[in-house]
Amino acid sequence: MINSAENETKTANEGTDNDADDEGNQKKSTMEEQEEEKLKKENEELKDNKISEYGQTVLDNNNKEHKIHLLSIIGEIEGHECLPQHNKTTKYEHVLPQLAAIEDSNEIDGLLILINTVGGDVEAGLAIAEMIASLSKPTVSLVLGGSHSIGVPLAVSADYSFIVPTASMIIHPVRMNGTVIGVTQTFEYFEKIQDRIIRFVVDHSGISYQEFKNLMLATNQLAKDVGSILVGAETVKLKIIDEVGGIKEALAKMNEMIEARKKQKNGK
Repeated sequence: MINSAENETKTANEGTDNDADDEGNQKKSTMEEQEEEKLKKENEELKDNKISEYGQTVLDNNNKEHKIHLLSIIGEIEGHECLPQHNKTTKYEHVLPQLAAIEDSNEIDGLLILINTVGGDVEAGLAIAEMIASLSKPTVSLVLGGSHSIGVPLAVSADYSFIVPTASMIIHPVRMNGTVIGVTQTFEYFEKIQDRIIRFVVDHSGISYQEFKNLMLATNQLAKDVGSILVGAETVKLKIIDEVGGIKEALAKMNEMIEARKKQKNGK
């Protein structure tokens, strides 16, 4: 009888321990779920903030499981001086570090650039364009609305470029604000800046040096300026942009380039 009572007590204790373990596991599971939910919410908020603050996000919900960084270049390219608050701007001090991080990341597979810019600071624009051109990862640009002035080098800096049918590109000589000294050296300086821009565009597209310079100095297209305005298919005909297309075509090309790069790596 004593043994029987001891066994019953032992069994009861084991049952209590099992219940306690189950309850502990349930609490642990609930806490883990809450932690995951909290982390998910924080990531979504971070993603939303990144879009609203910098016009950037990561596209990673596609069937091929590719991680594509989306970069927007919009408004005016801001250089060393801050533009007024009411201006939409792309700040090069934000974009340059992000491009370096994209190159360094093992997670990001490619870069898609959406462009709708009026142009802006020449050196800031060229700095961004040179960074994009030097990335080892696949890059695709898509011109929406317009890619004017220094926006032209930005559009051609990617490995492959698209333009929507209604988007435009204005090509014109370099302008300068503020005091201009009327001497030969000033003209020569302008010539050097223009030469840098033309050479970059020529090196990253199919247009010739003289043809692009002729477009830049045309006098019969712009009413209040010297230069040319090109719309959609005209940029493709002149071999500045690779293809007319929208976001569907741009993403398809990006995925194709990522797959080709992965096959090349695996082949080695």
